[in-house]
Amino acid sequence: MARLEPGTRAPAFSLPDQDGATVSLRDLAGQRVVLYFYPADDTPGCTTEACQFNDRLASFRGLSVRVLGVSPDSPASHRAFREKYGLDFDLLSDEKRTVMERYGAYGEKTLYGRKVLGVIRSTVVIGPDGRVEHALYGVRANGHAERVLASLR
Repeated sequence: MARLEPGTRAPAFSLPDQDGATVSLRDLAGQRVVLYFYPADDTPGCTTEACQFNDRLASFRGLSVRVLGVSPDSPASHRAFREKYGLDFDLLSDEKRTVMERYGAYGEKTLYGRKVLGVIRSTVVIGPDGRVEHALYGVRANGHAERVLASLR
């Protein structure tokens, strides 16, 4: 699994959001983006992480940063997850996990002492020029949004 390094060009992607609209890296050109990868909608750690990003959304927006979550869940699952928790940012569906693989957010990890293939909780900050500013892998859900925000200030 190749991990991204700061300064490298972020891999291109086009994924559907919770409403089925396609979001592409090309469409985000000129924007600073927090692209965070998580295993599954409406699970304890992923809910904590999403709600904490949502709680700090005004601060991210104040820095002109767009937050996008990515998981292998379907657009319908994302829509229900957003509605249940009042999330005000887009969630992208990578059901085939191809974007996750390109970003180093899918691969072998240790879960309860066993090696398994799965989503590696990760965050990549992409600058307005399309280059990686930060690439964080194997992060803990609780407090992660605040740590990302602090790194952007």
